[in-house]
Amino acid sequence: MSCRPGRESGRSASHVWPGQATEAGSPTTAAQTGLQLASGAPHRTPSGSAASHSLRYFHTALSEPVQGLPQFVQVGYVDDQPIDLNDSARQELPQVPRMELHADGPWPWDRRSRAPWSAEQVSLANLATLQKYYSQSGGLHTLQWMFGCELRSDGSKGGYMQFGYDGRDFLSLDKEHLRWTAADATAQLTKRKWEAEPAIAQGWKAYLEGECVEWLRRYLEYGKETLQRTEPPEVKVTHQKSSTENVETLVCQAHGFYPKEIEAAWTRDGENWEHGTFCNRVAPIPDGTYYISLYTDVEPEERGRYRCRVAHAGLSQPLALAWEGPAGERWLAGGRRGRSGSGVSLGLASLFHCQDFHQDSQYI
Repeated sequence: MSCRPGRESGRSASHVWPGQATEAGSPTTAAQTGLQLASGAPHRTPSGSAASHSLRYFHTALSEPVQGLPQFVQVGYVDDQPIDLNDSARQELPQVPRMELHADGPWPWDRRSRAPWSAEQVSLANLATLQKYYSQSGGLHTLQWMFGCELRSDGSKGGYMQFGYDGRDFLSLDKEHLRWTAADATAQLTKRKWEAEPAIAQGWKAYLEGECVEWLRRYLEYGKETLQRTEPPEVKVTHQKSSTENVETLVCQAHGFYPKEIEAAWTRDGENWEHGTFCNRVAPIPDGTYYISLYTDVEPEERGRYRCRVAHAGLSQPLALAWEGPAGERWLAGGRRGRSGSGVSLGLASLFHCQDFHQDSQYI
């Protein structure tokens, strides 16, 4: 990605709830939900290579009720597609239609029905513990808990588990070295407690590298028509006036692509161009696809030297588009005109799964 975050999206990701307004005033989507503890630049995969996939669970607990928000919420994702939502107000709200489960398929619905509520109990108990650790007798406080695994495009695996408190890092697992990383002196209390019981880190490592990855593979198989599809980006280049004299801004917008891995950059005379270039991070849109925008400041007489280059798994070859004047400001569909309207339904049930190791390993 040959640009640096800036313009509208220059802020780092914040901890917000699904549907809650951001600073810019727009509601967040499910894929931007509050436990964005692993925020950062998205992975980029060159066009034509296999995409990475992830299974993630996010939990948020509030110390006291807030109007319009549940006191506890749990959201599960395969990639950025929501697969289930449980909260203390509405209970279980599957995000995708149930499917008929085969004998060799995932657990039936009723066998898992009580699993999310233990997560709520653990999260609220941990939140109360942290308030005591920090000598806080009242006020609104939040605990965020995220864990998940990924299958990367190069065939390797990844896994992570971490906690955040009041919007800041608290504790995370170093899975490879079976160590806990404490973000402050208070987190050292939990770090020492858990490191005195090596089975806790070992249990999480086994889960993240084993059961979690197996469930991710099952999700990808049952939802392969959606999760392993490719939707090429539609791209256009537009022109904006700049507040700086003798400077204008070219804007490259790509939207409607899936998976989210994409390469997008401005070039000048065929070479990557980073000077005066900014971009938004790849972000989801309601139809289950993604968009990105790139900006570059140019001198009007040199605008013809610039191209927006976009490469994606859904494109047979990269696109290189220039601004062609107002008449040329139209969407160019990569590979076809229009969209399929396939939507985001995975055609699978919300298949919540739990760690098999002892529940005490989740108490701070």
